[in-house]
Amino acid sequence: MLSLQEVCVEQAGFVLSNVSFTVEAGQYAALVGPTGCGKTTLLEVLTGLRRAKSGLVLLRGEDVTSWLPAQRRLGYVPQDAAVFPAMTVAQNIGFSLLGDSTKRVQELAEALNLTTILHRKAVNLSGGEAQRVALARALAPKPDILLLDEPMSAVDDETKLAMRRVLQEHHGTTTVLHVTHQLDELETLADVVLELRGGVIVEPARVSGRSVS
Repeated sequence: MLSLQEVCVEQAGFVLSNVSFTVEAGQYAALVGPTGCGKTTLLEVLTGLRRAKSGLVLLRGEDVTSWLPAQRRLGYVPQDAAVFPAMTVAQNIGFSLLGDSTKRVQELAEALNLTTILHRKAVNLSGGEAQRVALARALAPKPDILLLDEPMSAVDDETKLAMRRVLQEHHGTTTVLHVTHQLDELETLADVVLELRGGVIVEPARVSGRSVS
């Protein structure tokens, strides 16, 4: 599970105050809200890339508020994908793996239609290709918690379907928090929808006119 408890963040006039929510183990939660409301900021707090002014970050029932990002053992796909440009696609996917990573890299490449570009340098990737590589890299070590920041924003419909299929395969075994503006993603993937508005989580959240929380 993952949880934020009364988290406050202040940065350059932007404030989030007393944000609290919990995603239970194995749940797939979508985080929605207006542009600029702080969704990405909350993911960064969970990863440890940004420190909150106050509040607690809990992962797997443990207080990790003071832990470094590498200690939190999370899979994370940032909004800009952030692939390593000097590495090949295969090297990007296998970056966090120890030993011979060939089998796992090939498995993810096939699932996300990346096999034909495994040896290409990541600096030459399109936006959609980079997002698929970033998702594969996040999934490679089989994390039990996965954070996704608009992972399908730059892909075509066919690629989006492939990415959804991969994410659906982790349903029930991986705890997921997925930031998105695309309602179709919520309907096919999410168990729980959290809406961030005005600096707080608003409930109940709705998708296409139906309550899903």
